[in-house]
This record gives sequence, C-alpha cells and structure tokens, in this order.
Amino acid sequence: MVPPYARLVENRSSLPSAPHSAPRAAAFFDLDKTVIAKSSTLTFSKSFYRGGLINRRAALRTAYTQFVFLAGGADHDQMERMREYLSALVRGWDVAQVREIVAETLHDLIDPLIYDEAASLIEEHHTAGRDVVIVSTSGAEVVEPIGELLGADRVVATRMVVGEDGRFTGEIEYYAYGPTKAEAIRELAASEGYDLARCYAYSDSATDVPMLETVGHPHAVNPDRALRREAAARGWPTLTFNRPVRLKQRIPSLAMPPRPALVAVAVGAAAATAGLVWYASRRRGTPARALSA
Repeated sequence: MVPPYARLVENRSSLPSAPHSAPRAAAFFDLDKTVIAKSSTLTFSKSFYRGGLINRRAALRTAYTQFVFLAGGADHDQMERMREYLSALVRGWDVAQVREIVAETLHDLIDPLIYDEAASLIEEHHTAGRDVVIVSTSGAEVVEPIGELLGADRVVATRMVVGEDGRFTGEIEYYAYGPTKAEAIRELAASEGYDLARCYAYSDSATDVPMLETVGHPHAVNPDRALRREAAARGWPTLTFNRPVRLKQRIPSLAMPPRPALVAVAVGAAAATAGLVWYASRRRGTPARALSA
C-alpha cells in the first residue's frame, strides 16, 4: 500500500521507459536549492500579501527569511522559530483562496527558478525507466503542483491540517524532515517495489543525509558545508546546479500543464511550512554526474 503522504502526480512525463522486466528504481529529489533556486514556499509571499492574506509587516519578515535562506545563514534554531511563526500566521486562512492565489502565480514565480541541470536529470531518469519522486519539507500544497510542472511521478511533502470550515488550523499533520524523509523513501520503495540499491537521491542539505544514505546512488547538489564534508568522506558525487531556465524553453517533454490542471491540484498552506527546513551555509560543489544503473 502506498503511504498516504506519497501523493501520485497525475501529470507525469510521457517519456519512453526501460523494459518492465528490469528491476524498478526511482530518483528522489529534494526541492529547494536542489531542483529550484529559491525556497518554494517563501517565493509566494508577495502574492499572499497582494491577496490580503498577510500584512506588510509579515511580508517584509518573510522576505527577510528568503534572504537568509539564499545567503545560507539560518541555523536550526532560527528556522524552527520561523516555522512556529509561519504556522501561527496561516491559522485561519481560507484554503480555497490560497489555492487560487498559488495556482494563478505558479507559472510566473516557480517556472523561471527551475535549474536546467535538474530538469535534464529528471528527463534522463524518466528515459532510463526510473520514477521521479520529489521529497520536500515544504508544504504539499505547493510541492504537488511543482511536481506536476516537472513531470514527477509522486510527491512526498509536509502536510498541514485543514479544519472542517476549510481553513488552516496551524497544526502540522505530517512533517517531511530529516529522518522522516528516509522513512518515507523506504516505505514507498516497499509499496512500489523499488530496489533501493538501484535508486538515486539528490539534496543540498546535511539534514538530508538520512535520505541520501538510503539509496545506492546519493548525490550532493550545491551542498552546504556539512554535506560537502559528508559527501567527501563517503565518496558521494557533488553536483553544481546554477542555470535556472523556463521548462517550456528547453524541454518539450516537460512542457507545463494547462492552468486549469494546476488549479485542480489544490495548492494550500505555502507559507506555513517555509520554516520547516534546517539550512546550514551553502557553497558550490564540483560538477559531476553519474547515471549508471
């Protein structure tokens, strides 16, 4: 049985796949600063402000958090405080309104942030017959449509509680963070028949070491200092992604779905989970790529 938090993405790529007789495998991607150049959730702060969901003070504070994220200067305690702040901030937000705001701005805000190198890897994995799974600490309501945009097969992400009135309660139902990501990968592998020794994983953060060591082919992408040390000690390949590009300008097979399809995905508590990731300082790595089975 597929874990309930591992949602199927309906808009998967139609790229050719390897023969079904081969052992099943998957490629697991962290999202922020691995597939896209910024925080997926914090990117929507201006849209929430314009939609009246947050005031100017909250918008400025969220913008500052984005700056800290990009500069790589936030430690675990800072991010935990921001998580608590944002969880409280979205309490009472109307889910339908949030869905509409994110669906309307997803193409303009997220598509230009997708790394060309990550999009190429996703295409290569699909061509090799591997499923692509986005595993992110950001909110599922944001990660799912991004996964659709990328042509991913499944998404594992943090999920917020929605009350009977259709509003966010501020509570977290499922927290996709650290060891929990590794547990999700193992459960998904058991349900889908993935051979973890043949699977791949990509992340920029040392908090994802449990996720990376779960698979046979771990990769550090734009790694923070701690992950860079860990990758060097374990002999993991280090990749540098630095070319954001619009998907429709480079990969026809990963063309964006029509806007109504994005609305149907139901985008929810984007800002609520922005502070859920523990980021250390980031440094660029040395380009390397190995996609052998």
